[in-house]
Amino acid sequence: MDQREQRRMISNRESAKRSRMKKQKHLNDLMTQLSQLRSENNRVVSSIGMITQHYVSLEAENSVLAARVTELGHRLRSLNEIIEFMKQQVVDTGSWFPDEHYGGSGADLIDSVSYVYSCQPIMTSIDMNIM
Repeated sequence: MDQREQRRMISNRESAKRSRMKKQKHLNDLMTQLSQLRSENNRVVSSIGMITQHYVSLEAENSVLAARVTELGHRLRSLNEIIEFMKQQVVDTGSWFPDEHYGGSGADLIDSVSYVYSCQPIMTSIDMNIM
């Protein structure tokens, strides 16, 4: 073998060695990136789990609150009906209570100032959604 072939062979070996080292470095970089991505993925999955639990909790709370809104709306309507009935009772008899049931006019039971305020309908912002 002449010197020229020998130099070329050595050069090819060194080039192949550099190529293998470059390939190994690239593989190591990819393995590092894979490890980081798996770690990030685990954090995201954990975060999604916590957010899902929070969402389910909020949905349950929302259902309870919606039922409460409905219940309070019914109660409000009932109380307003009672107020209207009592107001009509005053118009019809001049008293909150019919004389034949309670043996008197009932005027002594009612303070005129509280009467004015007690005859006011109970209003809430919920009324707009319910009615």
